[in-house]
Amino acid sequence: MNKTVKYILSFALAALLVWIAFRSVDWKAFLEGLRLTRWGYVVPFLVASVVALVLRTTRWRDLLKSAGHEVPWIRVWDSHNVGNLANVALPGSGEFIRCGYVVGKSGYGDAFGTAMLERAWDVAAVIVMIILALVLDRGKFGPFFVEQVWTPLSGRLSFSLWWLVALLLVMLVLFFWAVFRFRERNGICRKVADAVSSVGRGFVSFGKLPHKGLFLLYTVLIWMMYLLMCFCILKAVPELSGLGMEDALFFTAVGNIASVIPVPGGIGAYHYLVALSVSTLYGGSWETGLLFATLQHEMHAILIIVLGVISYVALNLRSRNQRA
Repeated sequence: MNKTVKYILSFALAALLVWIAFRSVDWKAFLEGLRLTRWGYVVPFLVASVVALVLRTTRWRDLLKSAGHEVPWIRVWDSHNVGNLANVALPGSGEFIRCGYVVGKSGYGDAFGTAMLERAWDVAAVIVMIILALVLDRGKFGPFFVEQVWTPLSGRLSFSLWWLVALLLVMLVLFFWAVFRFRERNGICRKVADAVSSVGRGFVSFGKLPHKGLFLLYTVLIWMMYLLMCFCILKAVPELSGLGMEDALFFTAVGNIASVIPVPGGIGAYHYLVALSVSTLYGGSWETGLLFATLQHEMHAILIIVLGVISYVALNLRSRNQRA
């Protein structure tokens, strides 16, 4: 029941944001922009997307290995793709699903810990990217972030809500203290503590990596691919083709801010923020901003869906052959 409610609320929010983004679109101008799109730039965009996925797979496999799980690269690739496919439908669900596929029940906690570690590094990379955008282009990004993101968000978060968040954190700390305090006397506490410890082992797997510099290199290259993807789509849209890598950094930072809004695959949130930034900061039309956002988001989504379906079929075929 809870999953059903989450799906309904997530899709309802996505539908609302899509409607807000597209409600006043001049469809004639939008379709004309689509006709003038330089589709040749979509090819390097897709290549960079695949390279980023390959690097992510290799990075995760190294973490799994350091956590004590030697998994074939192709299985990690397929599990990661299926997880990405699930995230298109419901943000966050892919992390749970990919861990189940990659190691099964026996090592699920370790795998989930490595997935959380990956996400922690991604959050750090996003923070670095936002800081770079502020430093290199603070005249655009700073005012935009404050006026269009932080002020509306902080205006909606009442003082009482912050107290509620603080109370929940205190309750969470007390819960884990009780679990580990009474793990020897209570069977439920013991199971919860063992599960938390397993996740913790996966999370600290970075410390066991033999080549930490290689892990950091993978992370830098992954985000360079994301930057290149954004740059390619800027070049694909004639009205934005004069923008450079610094502007690609700005839009990548904006896109990652949109990604924290819990809607399926970022649908709507990304389109709205990108179209807003193009129309308010770069003097472009709302339609141009939506065209840029749609090309980048939907091309990547199509790639994720295609690879996810192929990997799902491959995983099930291999599982069936193993049982046979």
